[in-house]
Amino acid sequence: MKQLVLLLSICVLFSCENGNSAFTKDGDISMSPAFEMADDLEEIVFEQNFKTAPSKQVEQKIIKTGNLRFETQELEKTRTRIVAAVKKAGGYIQSDNSGKNYDSHYQNLTIRVPSQQFDTVFTEIGEGVAYFDEKTVSQRDVTEEFVDIQARLKAKRALEERYLALLVKAKNVQEMLSIERELANIREEIESREGRLKYLQSQVSESTIHISIYKTTVETGVTISYGTKIINALKGGWNGVSVFFLGLLHLWPFLILVGAGVFFMRRYIRKKKK
Repeated sequence: MKQLVLLLSICVLFSCENGNSAFTKDGDISMSPAFEMADDLEEIVFEQNFKTAPSKQVEQKIIKTGNLRFETQELEKTRTRIVAAVKKAGGYIQSDNSGKNYDSHYQNLTIRVPSQQFDTVFTEIGEGVAYFDEKTVSQRDVTEEFVDIQARLKAKRALEERYLALLVKAKNVQEMLSIERELANIREEIESREGRLKYLQSQVSESTIHISIYKTTVETGVTISYGTKIINALKGGWNGVSVFFLGLLHLWPFLILVGAGVFFMRRYIRKKKK
């Protein structure tokens, strides 16, 4: 029934070429019956595709993300094993960075693997690990959003074709400019939805795993001889004296004021005694 409504709408649109004009004298699109149907064409196509989608077998679109964090005593060897597992699965390293904290060396990797290989790679990376600081897997179902964007894209493209047909029949420059403005908006929306669709497809086809491995470093104690301790103590004492005198130098204006105050006070006391 809806297909019949859609066909009738398109037929009415093309049959109205010699009827009421779709444009005002100022070049803006008027709300003639034919043009109102053109505006409704997107919603008609969208409803036809989107509402009938659930009745069909729609492939589920799942975005998988994993997180692993654990300690290892052989940091470089563990990293090499992870890279080998990723390449074997047909994946790649998206980001790789390493560094050192006050008590550990660490290696952080973000990998992308085909979604079909996610569970295999996730298990291989964790083999032999006694304890995980973090081990999580999250799944997000984007099937509905995926189908919605596809349906709206189809509707937008049908609307674009209708505006292109109207552009061919434009009678003056003002009509052409009005239609081209609408076409520019439609094409911008199409590109935006196509970009979102490509992003979702990329996230669905390739899963992401964030991996953080680290090795704890322990400072080893060093035995110091008694003679070395004496030398260190003498050095420390000398350093203390040096710091004291340097501190006095910073206080020289205050010392001058104190000295001057003492001098005048003693002079005043002597005069008073006389």
